[in-house]
Parts: sequence; C-alpha cells; structure tokens
Amino acid sequence: MLNNKVILITGGTGSFGRKCTEIILKRYKPKKLIIFSRDELKQYEMAQVFPDTTYECMRYFIGDIRDKERLNRAFQGVDYIIHAAALKQVPAAEYNPFEAVQTNIIGAQNVINVAIDQKVSRVIALSTDKAANPINLYGATKLCSDKLFIAGNVWVGRDQTIFSVVRYGNVVGSRGSVIPFFLKQREMGVLPITDPRMTRFWITLEQGVNFVLECLEKMVGGELFVPKIPSMNIIDLASAIDPHCQTKIVGIRPGEKLHEVMITKDDARNALEYEDHYVVKPPFRFFSRRFNENDGRSVPEDFEYNSGTNSWWLTAEELRKIINNLF
Repeated sequence: MLNNKVILITGGTGSFGRKCTEIILKRYKPKKLIIFSRDELKQYEMAQVFPDTTYECMRYFIGDIRDKERLNRAFQGVDYIIHAAALKQVPAAEYNPFEAVQTNIIGAQNVINVAIDQKVSRVIALSTDKAANPINLYGATKLCSDKLFIAGNVWVGRDQTIFSVVRYGNVVGSRGSVIPFFLKQREMGVLPITDPRMTRFWITLEQGVNFVLECLEKMVGGELFVPKIPSMNIIDLASAIDPHCQTKIVGIRPGEKLHEVMITKDDARNALEYEDHYVVKPPFRFFSRRFNENDGRSVPEDFEYNSGTNSWWLTAEELRKIINNLF
C-alpha cells in the first residue's frame, strides 16, 4: 500500500516517528517519506540514522503544526499523513495549558483543514488512553483532537480525504515513560510507587507502529481503532525492573488515574470487537454505510475497556524480556 506513495509523519522525530520510519523503510518503497517536526537537532540526529544519501525517499521538513501556512506547503503532493505530533507530558500540559491547546487542538484543526485543501488521501491520528474520560488537560486536548479528526470526515464535504484515529496505551520504553525512569532510579535502590493498586495498558513501540500501519490500510474514515493489549500492575512493573529494589509509596500525582480506560461505557454502544482490536464507530448515522462489520460483533452494553478489569495481564517476567530487548 505504501509503495510509490508520499507519506508524511508529523512529529516524525519522536519515538513513534523514528520506529515508524525504520519499519516503513524495511518493508516498503515509498516515493517520499517526509519527517515533519520543529526540532532541528532531532532532525539532524535522525538524518544520521536515515540519511537521504542511503534512502533517497527521505525528506526532513522543519515546521510546526501550529503554522498553517507551513503545513500548506509541506502537504503538497502527500498521499498519507500519520499525525503523531503532540505535547504529551501531563505535568507540562497542566503548567502550560495554552501551549497544549495550541498544539494538540489548534494544530489538529490545521492538519485537518490543510489535508483537505491539499487533497491528501488518508490521515490517521495517534491518540492516547488518557483521552477516554480525561481528568487532566493533556487527555482533554487529545479527546478534543480525536473528535476533530472523526468529524473531519463530515467537514471534508465532497472531497476524498478520510480521517481515522488510533488509540492505545503506554508505550514500553518511550521517552518520558515510567520504565526508563525506573531503570535510572534503580541505581538508587528505591523505586517510587504512586499507588500499589495502579494499573496501565502496555504496548511495545513496534507493536504500536504495526497497528497504526494496519489501520491506515483498512480505514474507511471515522473509526477509532483500539488494539487489544495487556495490562500490568505498577508493583509487578517495579519487580520486573529490579525485584531487589525497595519501593516507596509517594502518592498519586495530580491528573493521574488508578486505572486507564480506552473505551468508555458510553462509547461501548458504538463499539465492535474483532479478534485483535476494537473499533468505535462514529456517532454520525450517515457514516454507517461505510462500515462492513464482517466478523466484528457488538460488545455488551455495560462494556468498558479498563486496564484494571482487563482479562490479559503482562507478567513481570514477560516485561523483563521486553525490556532486555529494548535496553
């Protein structure tokens, strides 16, 4: 599907963008693969790994999704967009709320409008479990972004651009996640635990990229894709990092939940379950003709995809193997 196509990744120098670039270059022969981001140092470092002298398709564009004029230039001739740009650090978003809104909401609106104007074929946006029933500003801005992308299929009118969203949980080893933090903290012999009851969904970076590329291929526009992934308790996670470390309960931080949710009970009425993922259909009735449910089945009315009630759990040993492969 990606052969001889022009693909652009916003926030392309982040953890997801780098892994996505690696996988696309291994499997496909794109006409162009454009990395769009605002950090020139990260682009320079990424260009050392994926130089355009070796990979002729590679392009590096400096720009910000807040800048609609720059997007208008960058999106010319683009077939597919993977939207990964966001301000995602919860404490930073709480302290700098206007900045989070400018990037995560206004930036999303810019991507939608310019993609339509430039007749981009498909746009798939990355979301987060924190967007379901959000209690922090980051989650609230991503929920707003999700709704903008879904509604973009209405906004597009008679043009052919389609929009979908992928929502998944914490990425093992991504920048700013708890695992690299714990790996550093274990040198001190004590791991800080917010709450021993806390659970989270976990997915590896490669699994996340593979799921996004699968969804990019099968999307018809308007879906919110959610993968089936395992949960893990924070105590088990600490044990996987170092079973000999002491743990210290420091209390739950502002904006955190005990358990994360990826599909709420209110969304369940529009959710379909498949073998390895869920799809939340858009609330617009006139989109229903797009969806061929195939082997999908409706979930129970009181269904909630919650990390605390999940039936699939990651053991400390399984996580330890993943960590050993990554670090």
